[in-house]
Order: sequence, then structure tokens, then C-alpha cells
Amino acid sequence: MNKVQENQKSIGIPLVIAIIAISFSAIFVKWSNTPASISSMYRMWLSSLLMLPIVWLKREEFYKITKKDWLFLLFSGFFLALHFLLWFGSLKLTTVASSTIILALQPIISLAGGYLFFKERTTFSSMMTMGIAIIGAMMIGWGDFGLSKDAIIGDILSFLSVIAVVGYLLIGQNTVKKISHWIYSFTVFTFAAIILSIYNLIVEISFTGYEAREWGIFLLLAIVPTIAHVINNWLLNYVNATTISMSILGEPVGATILAILLLDERLVGWQIVGGLIVLIGVFLFLMQQRSRVPFHEGVNKEVKAN
Repeated sequence: MNKVQENQKSIGIPLVIAIIAISFSAIFVKWSNTPASISSMYRMWLSSLLMLPIVWLKREEFYKITKKDWLFLLFSGFFLALHFLLWFGSLKLTTVASSTIILALQPIISLAGGYLFFKERTTFSSMMTMGIAIIGAMMIGWGDFGLSKDAIIGDILSFLSVIAVVGYLLIGQNTVKKISHWIYSFTVFTFAAIILSIYNLIVEISFTGYEAREWGIFLLLAIVPTIAHVINNWLLNYVNATTISMSILGEPVGATILAILLLDERLVGWQIVGGLIVLIGVFLFLMQQRSRVPFHEGVNKEVKAN
């Protein structure tokens, strides 16, 4: 057994920790009583501040960023801000299970975006698995008809947030190759924070006056999901991005279990069936992509934003 194979066999525990950490993101949003734009704004600001020590050590990398790259980073930050605004808003209206399972469509929407904007090729079997997952997502929405109109709106917001995060990844995919993920993430997070701050100013949402409990949630949002991103970026040294992306299937499962235990949320029949279909469709899709992507192509690629 060579060193790479040994490393690949040892990723189990870090990957489980990353899944648990990212699963708490939806729970923290549900716990917060602040507007979605405020909690997402402070998540971005605090995440950027926590990264400052490492960014300071790598500050010379900023000189590698061209004017064109800065423009891409700005737009990438805009779509990341839009993603969090939509997804946090979704969680205010629908269940954790519905919102996070719809997020699992990200690799499928990403492939569709790559086909539309970069003419990346796909296969008939990939199209079939994409169709299976989308049918599952529609079934989740159908199940939410029995809950409330707000739940349907929440499902739509979650789906739009997936499109936004794919925009963030597609726009930044070339720039992230030129600099470390620390500088990239810090810059994009900061731009996203600025954009969300401007939004809050325009709609006249107060920046202050929130309870200490809310500030604790903002800090948790900045720290815990970020742990998952750090682990995933470290794991990219040993396995490809598609392998790490398989953890996207763990998030809705973990988040749903946590929501049942901590929020007393319950699932209806259509949600369970639709959710299982989404997860099966995405699993089959990722397995197909994994067989097509060589190991070395996965290194140094961004995985996801939640």
C-alpha cells in the first residue's frame, strides 16, 4: 500500500467531523431571531476577521492578483453574499430537511452551469441522474404544499441559493488557482460582507441592538462551518474534489437529525421520499463523475460554501 492509499484510508474521521460541523450551520440559523441579511453579514465579517492572522502571513500573495482577478473576486463575493442571503432566508420559512436536501443539488447545477457557460461536456447517464435528483426536489416541494405557502417559498429560495453558490464557484474557479485558498476565501468573504452591509444599509436594517445570544450565534456561524471548509481544503491534498463533494450527501442527513433532536422538526411522507430520491440521484451522479475525474485534478479546487 503506497502513501497516497494510506492517506485516503485515514480521511474517515476528519470527513465525519467536517460533515457534523457543516450540518450545524442550518441549526444556528434556525436558532437566530435576526434577519437573514444580518446573520449572514456578521458570519462573513467574523469569518474574515478570524482569518486575518493567516492572511497576514500570506499577504504577499495579494500582489499576484491582477485587476481582472479583482473584478472576478468582487463578482464571486456578490454571488456568495446572495447565496447566504437566500439560504438563510430559506431556513426562516421552511424546514432544515427541505432546505438542506435541496442544497445537495449543487454539483448537478454546477455541471449544468459548466455546460451552459463553458461548454463542458456531459453524458446521457449524467443527465439521467440529474433528472432523478430534480424529480426528488420537486417531490419535496410537493410535500411542503401540505405545510404552508411559506414552506414553498423557502424551498424556492433554497434552490435559488444553489444557483447563486454555483455562480460563486464558477466565477472564482480560475482565480483560486493563482493564490492560496486562504487569500481567496478572505477576499471573497470580505467582499460578500461589504455587499451584505450595503444591502442592510439600503433596506435600513439595524446593525446593532441584538442580544448577547445572537452575537454568540454569529460567532458560531463564523467558526463551526469554517472548520469544515478548513478540513475539506486539507483533505484535498490526499483525495480529489469529487470525493470530498460526496460529503454533500452527509449534510442534509446530519442537519435533519440535528433538527429533529434540537428543533423538534418532523418530516412528512413526501419530504422523506423526495429527499431519498435526491440523495440517490446525487450519489449516482457523483459516482459517475468520480470515475471520470483523475486524482490529480481534484487538488486545489474549491468544494462548497456552506
